Amino acid sequence: MTTHSVGTPQNFEDAMGRAVALRLTESMDSLPHDITERLKAARMQALGKRKIVKTEVASSASVSGGTLTLQGGHEKHGLWNWIGSLLPLVALIAGLVLINLAQDGIRANEIAEVDAELLTGDLPTTAYTDPGFAQYLRASQQRE
Repeated sequence: MTTHSVGTPQNFEDAMGRAVALRLTESMDSLPHDITERLKAARMQALGKRKIVKTEVASSASVSGGTLTLQGGHEKHGLWNWIGSLLPLVALIAGLVLINLAQDGIRANEIAEVDAELLTGDLPTTAYTDPGFAQYLRASQQRE
């Protein structure tokens, strides 16, 4: 019994492809002419429809702190790539602005409530200068 070590899955696929191609080539002479013509036409159609995959080799690589960065030099950056790279930045800035506006509104409401308590309450003038007065008002509002 003979065993062959093929190693990686890619080597196995290559060996299997070569074996199938060899068997097909050996049995091609026994096929009728009309079948070989149909196979030839089907092969031409398949070759016409195949996808051509373009690969690009990185022009440089740099290692920094255990991180490898590949840089390609032949890419053309169009308008859509530029817009796509700025879109997350715009969303971040818009989110920060909305958060700031919401926090300003909350602060304004708190100050307005304190002012309303000051103006409508019966307190001595020394209560207005007390540093813990705002905390007292908040605590009394939470109890209500």
